[in-house]
Amino acid sequence: MDGLANSLDDVSAGSSPEFLDRLSVMEVRLQTQEEEITLLKSALTDTLRRIRIYDEQIPLIKQHIIAVNPAAAAVLNHPCFTDGNTCLRKLPISCGLDCLHRSSCPSYVGVPVEQDGFIERNSLSNKKEKSDQIYRLDVGTQTDESLVDYLQHSTFSFHPATENDDMDLKCRTSSTKISFLHTRAVQSLSLEDALIPESPLLKENVKNINCLPEPALENPPMTSWANMVEEQPVRPTYVSGLLHDQQQLDLLPKQDRDAAIQEYDESHLPPVEEGKETNHKQLTLKVNLEDDIPGKVKEPNQFPPSPSQLRKNQNPTSKSGHMSPVSTVTENEKKPLIRRNSSSDKLVKENLDKNKQKLAKKTVSSINLLTRSSSLENRKDLVSSSSSFVSRRLNQDIPIKMFIRGRPITMYCPSNIQNYENLRVEQPTEKLDLEWAYGYRGRDCRSNLYLLPSGEVVYFIACVVVLYHIDDQTQRHYLKHTDCVRCLAVHPDKVRVATGQTAGVDKDGKPLQPFVHIWSSSTLLTLQQIGLGCFERGVGSISFSNADFGSLLCVVDDSNEHMLSVWDWNKGIKLTEIKSTNEAVFAVEFNPTDSNNIISCGKSHVYFWTWNAGTLTKKQGIFGKYKKPKFIQCFVFNKNGDVLTGDSEGNILTWGKTAADTKTLGKGAKETYQIVRQTKAHEGSIFTLCLLKSGALLSGGGKDRKIMWWSKDLTLDREDEIPEQFGAVRTIAEVKEEELLIGTTKNAILRGKFSDGFSPIVQGHTGELWGLATHPFKNMFLSCAHDKQVCLWNGLDHSLEWSSTLEETGLCADFHPNGNVVAVGLNTGRWVVLDIETREVVSDFTNGNEQLSVVRYSPDGVYLAVGSHDNFIYIYTVTEAGRRYTRFGKCTGHSSFITHLDWSKDSKFIMSNSGDYEILYWDVAGGCKLIRNRFESKDREWASYTCVLGFHVIGVWLEGSDGTDINALCRSHNERVVAVADDFCKVHLFQYPCPVPKAPSHRYDGHGSHVTNVRFTYSDSHLISMGGKDMSILQWRLVGGSLDRSSSVSCTSIGSSETGGCG
Repeated sequence: MDGLANSLDDVSAGSSPEFLDRLSVMEVRLQTQEEEITLLKSALTDTLRRIRIYDEQIPLIKQHIIAVNPAAAAVLNHPCFTDGNTCLRKLPISCGLDCLHRSSCPSYVGVPVEQDGFIERNSLSNKKEKSDQIYRLDVGTQTDESLVDYLQHSTFSFHPATENDDMDLKCRTSSTKISFLHTRAVQSLSLEDALIPESPLLKENVKNINCLPEPALENPPMTSWANMVEEQPVRPTYVSGLLHDQQQLDLLPKQDRDAAIQEYDESHLPPVEEGKETNHKQLTLKVNLEDDIPGKVKEPNQFPPSPSQLRKNQNPTSKSGHMSPVSTVTENEKKPLIRRNSSSDKLVKENLDKNKQKLAKKTVSSINLLTRSSSLENRKDLVSSSSSFVSRRLNQDIPIKMFIRGRPITMYCPSNIQNYENLRVEQPTEKLDLEWAYGYRGRDCRSNLYLLPSGEVVYFIACVVVLYHIDDQTQRHYLKHTDCVRCLAVHPDKVRVATGQTAGVDKDGKPLQPFVHIWSSSTLLTLQQIGLGCFERGVGSISFSNADFGSLLCVVDDSNEHMLSVWDWNKGIKLTEIKSTNEAVFAVEFNPTDSNNIISCGKSHVYFWTWNAGTLTKKQGIFGKYKKPKFIQCFVFNKNGDVLTGDSEGNILTWGKTAADTKTLGKGAKETYQIVRQTKAHEGSIFTLCLLKSGALLSGGGKDRKIMWWSKDLTLDREDEIPEQFGAVRTIAEVKEEELLIGTTKNAILRGKFSDGFSPIVQGHTGELWGLATHPFKNMFLSCAHDKQVCLWNGLDHSLEWSSTLEETGLCADFHPNGNVVAVGLNTGRWVVLDIETREVVSDFTNGNEQLSVVRYSPDGVYLAVGSHDNFIYIYTVTEAGRRYTRFGKCTGHSSFITHLDWSKDSKFIMSNSGDYEILYWDVAGGCKLIRNRFESKDREWASYTCVLGFHVIGVWLEGSDGTDINALCRSHNERVVAVADDFCKVHLFQYPCPVPKAPSHRYDGHGSHVTNVRFTYSDSHLISMGGKDMSILQWRLVGGSLDRSSSVSCTSIGSSETGGCG
């Protein structure tokens, strides 16, 4: 799909719309098919897994049925089965159970059996003579209730077939016919639900069978054997012994383990008699129905004991033995019960090897069957609790899967977490408090800088309205907006403030309606909210009235018609509304002496509005003999009440109210607003006009970046030029005694005088932010953005240390552990290393031609890992204190671009994520090799945790996430919390680790765009977050959580009884 997307990008602008539409349809269709294939693959994998489980259970189910009644062995172990016809039909092993249930008629099936048959039905009087039978109960089954009832009252015995019967087996029976009712599954027993032979239930059932009279087939017993099993307490069975045996074998060295297995095989395989062949069809299996009858002497074990039983026999004091549910027979009966395929020595050796392999795999398959049983979740108490190691091992071996866009992501539970299904994660005790907002939105907003009597400057960035005390250098923040703030107005009392925001979308893509908040700058409390559901797209301009003490508020929205409305904001009532124009509107304001007059300006227009009797009427300003400019950018009212406008031609136009020209406009024409004076001021646009308290006028230019001081009669008094690095003048605010504040188009706020010059007090980026790195032992951090700027910030005094311009866009960065150099990855595959003192480039390398998404130094500073969009991770060795780099290797294995990576604490391994939601592990010290067994990395400790996919951060993902909803995360250095940057303008704070889905978190607003990155400072005292297109950097202070690292919340606090790092 990536290739198709790139090909679409390469289509020339001259391509026909029809061709582009066809390509778009093909792209959507291919994407849909790809998603369907992914879902089908997942379903197929699950189906195959279920089939494999069922296949493994079939032999055990057969044994269980035979244990209930040996008569079933004639059907299950026989290669042929009669279906009512004279011929015999061969069946595969996997359908043995189905044969019992198949029916040729809706209600029952009658199976006629001939007199010379293999199966013989005996009367109850002959039952004791044929009592050499065995119970083996180590698996559950699903069987027909009528079949169980019938088998309870019927006894069967097996006789060896002659050699002439090998190819032609026949059945014999009495004159009565055996009837089975229609198949119906009634019970479901799992492997761990089997009964041990000494079960009182089994003994009672045997007694019942021995004492029952000959039943009538039409009246089956009331209670089935399966129902009786379900009513009894269930105990672990032979599986626990298998688990223990495997544990003991694993503790032995490989040679001793192989020798033990071989000794076991040789001591229990029967000798092969020379000159005699035994056909596997001549197997005789006798089931003793009286083995468990009280007082009956039990016979030796027919089946070989387990290795643990051997060790127990050799060492009577051993406590590790497990009782097998297998009954015993005499040693003399062992020989005819063993299956031999041939008397050849070669085949005997092959059987020895095969049995050895089966023994080694026996416990593994049993463990898998037990752990994958569908009933295990509902019967957790059935898992053996005799050894905590077994319980923990089962928990660790089970992979945990989460799905993103239908793709399974497999992870393993660390050793120090037990009972994963019982884990509980709570909200962290730590919380975030916004301490500082870096940046200012001057790039595309106007009239958004005011000085309050409190000495605070009010402006906005992203969703945050900042009140910055320019003398004390402190900030307060109004945080009630849900999306980016676009406009600002101050009430005549200089305390109340109105701010309007743009429309946004929630996490489900639904639009959020814009509104205006009126709030108190002293208390930061919201006084009124107006316009919810009335404005479209956003609020572009707002203004309080002056003549009536600010009781009215005028609002212009960003809809196509730019609706102009007047509100009684105290009551939240809209008084009037009218369409203003289809062109852009830049400013709106009440006449300071008459609240019935409103002025608005924008593209190619100046409108003079009159509000009378609840109705607004407008008159357009007439340019007359003067050239009509393309844009009217700003306007002010002078002391005389005249309107002064600044336009895109660099002129200051003075507008006056004159009598109508009846010669031009005709008889009955009313008064008009016309230009009475034009003053050439700047080269290029005039972005702002500011009327000082003295009556002087200040104008700010765009192209020439000049600030000009005009006297009352518009005579130029003085001028000054803003340095190019800060951009053009966007807005001006008066401080005192000719001291000014200047907002610029490059998102900076300058302070100064004409005589002394201007210096920045607020600075920010002008492009989309992505790269972020915190210093290893100082409260400093570095940011890089699409504006090609690299900025080093001081988190203590909230100032910019330095800024450097790169040739390309910086996307990622990381400090060397010594803190003297920092690596910056660019969008062209190139990466540079900067000295943070001199800002010089000390190293410059290029890997491929695609953008770099992550650079990360190892904890010991020996390696640098560079993750690229070409799917590779490049490894470099670092020498000379981070100033010299040598190519070490390349990690190859990802099928999509690298997104995140982290180093282990020993600097030998890497964990990485990719764009297709892969989690891979790499052995860097071993030659950049891919670790294919992810189970080996489950207990590895990581120096940092920034990968968005991993066991410890499962809980940060919301249900239904598409994989791109989380852009970045970062674990604190004390491993107590993890911060998450999502695609919905939110910063989250989770407890670490949070391996449980839907983990609770603290959520914080402030960003107005997707949050692209988060990082904790070296001491975990602060968290730095950066927005994407809102170009904001927010510094959060961590409050609460007084525990230090030694007593921090770890895996033990959420369900583990062991201590240790969580990785």
